Amino acid sequence: MKYKYFLYIFLVLTVSCANPIPRKPVLGKTSTFLKESVILNKTMNASEENAFRALMEKDSLTEYLASTNGFWYTYNQKNPDSYLPKVGDQLLFTYDVFDINNNLIYSAEEIGEQTYIVDKQEIVEGLRNGLKLMGAGEVVTFLFPSHKAYGYIGDSNKIEINQPLIFKVQLIKINKKNESN
Repeated sequence: MKYKYFLYIFLVLTVSCANPIPRKPVLGKTSTFLKESVILNKTMNASEENAFRALMEKDSLTEYLASTNGFWYTYNQKNPDSYLPKVGDQLLFTYDVFDINNNLIYSAEEIGEQTYIVDKQEIVEGLRNGLKLMGAGEVVTFLFPSHKAYGYIGDSNKIEINQPLIFKVQLIKINKKNESN
C-alpha cells in the first residue's frame, strides 16, 4: 500500500515539473486597424475642411480668420480695446449652435447663460480655445470641425457623431481672477 502511495506521489511530481508548453496567440496583432483609422480621420478632416471653405467662399463679404487651434472664426461684433481672458478668469457667455447648413440645433435661450473658469473647467475644446480670443461684449462666430466640437460621441441628443458645428458666441462679462492680470 505504501509502495502505491509513493509511486503516485512520484508520478504527480514528475508530471507537474514538466516545462510548460507555450501557447500560440489566437489572433496576431496587426496595425491595420490603426492605419485604417488614421486614413478615415484624415479623409473626414479634409471633407469637413472643404465644407467650411465652401461656406466661407459663399460668405465672401465676411473675413474669416484661421485659428492656430484648428478652427475658423469671424468677429460679428468687435471691441478693439478689450481685455482677453487669462487662466483662472471667470467668463459669462451665451451661444447658439448651428449645423454646417446653418440650421439651428440649440439656441442661446435653450442653453442659457454659461459660466466658465478659463482652463480650470471642462468644456468643448473648440469653445475653450475660442473664448480666449474674445473680449467682453464681443460676438464671434466659430466654425468647429467635429474633432474640436463633440467628436465621435456627439451629445447623445441633437448633435450627431462627427458633426462639424457653427457656434455663435457672445461673451457677456469677464471676472478677472485678480487685478494683476
